[in-house]
Amino acid sequence: MASYRLNLNQQNNGDYEVHKDDCVYYPSQNYDYLGLFSSCTPAVAEAKRKHAFKKINGCKYCSNPCHTS
Repeated sequence: MASYRLNLNQQNNGDYEVHKDDCVYYPSQNYDYLGLFSSCTPAVAEAKRKHAFKKINGCKYCSNPCHTS
C-alpha cells in the first residue's frame, strides 16, 4: 500500500496529477491527500470522484500505468 496525493497545482497541459509517496514530484504543499491504495488505478478513481470537474491524470514517473496525456 502506498500513500497518494493529488497535486492541486494545475500542469501546463491542464492536468492535475496523482502522485505516489515515493515520487520525487510528491507535493509537499497545495495537495489533496487521497489515502492508501494498492496501485494508482484506485487512487486516480478517488481523485476523479472527489474532483469531478478537474482533468485528473497519473504522474508520468510514479503512476505511469495511469498516465494518459
